[in-house]
Amino acid sequence: MRLLVTGSRGQLGKALARVAAERGHVFFGYDLPDLDITDAAAVMSAIDEARPDAVINCAAFTAVDAAENEGARALAVNGTAVAGLAAAADAVGAVLVQISTDYVFDGTARRPYREDDPVNPQSVYGRTKLAGERAAAAARHHLVARTAWLFGEGGNFVDAIRRQIEAGAANVRVVSDQRGCPTYAEDLAGAVLRLVESGVEGTVHAVNAGDASWAELAQEIIRRLGVDVTVIPITTAEAARPAPRPAHAVLDTSRLRALLGDGLRPWQEAVGDYLGRNG
Repeated sequence: MRLLVTGSRGQLGKALARVAAERGHVFFGYDLPDLDITDAAAVMSAIDEARPDAVINCAAFTAVDAAENEGARALAVNGTAVAGLAAAADAVGAVLVQISTDYVFDGTARRPYREDDPVNPQSVYGRTKLAGERAAAAARHHLVARTAWLFGEGGNFVDAIRRQIEAGAANVRVVSDQRGCPTYAEDLAGAVLRLVESGVEGTVHAVNAGDASWAELAQEIIRRLGVDVTVIPITTAEAARPAPRPAHAVLDTSRLRALLGDGLRPWQEAVGDYLGRNG
């Protein structure tokens, strides 16, 4: 299978390159400055030249707080550009895979969100990612993979906690009133490729098994590192971040498990694997 991946230098893009090679796929990776997905003509040219079977869009404006003041830029990347990708994918008969987020939900549900639950994003970032989902759905063949709390090669929460510990911190202050699904980029990449190989279309939630608060995730990182550091729980209000976060954005993965015959491993195992590989 021929795969074209945008945002190929990001956490998921790098993981997709590795997993694609393991699975024997031909991989074309694009990222800034070589390809700006907001340039529809350049996107059409790149996809026409590669003639992929699947276009996997990992490119995104992911600065959640900055998006509150840079809404036009965030929408251009996360929303409008996806329409160009959809048109280019249609032109070569490829499936468009759009990577999306738990931020399309408002976080008020008391149970895990299913794919068909009503969306209600509360942040500019969430609204622009929802726009991207809707643009992707215009492609004749499309797959929207919603994920959450990603960690992999590159800047992420796991590394941020580890850096504080390595700098000698005796304690770390971490938000405890948001719950989500920590997800390892390598595991997500494998799931996305298996879905593409199986010809799955529509929307699928793809996250590691289980859920946690940010504070619980930090505690697991500390436990895995075997260090004596205390997690001091704080509230979202105390963190005082510009963009609203969904308080309970746990994603239901029943459809993923039904489609693939299994789900992703527990997030705790994935954290241990990541720390072991990147120690």
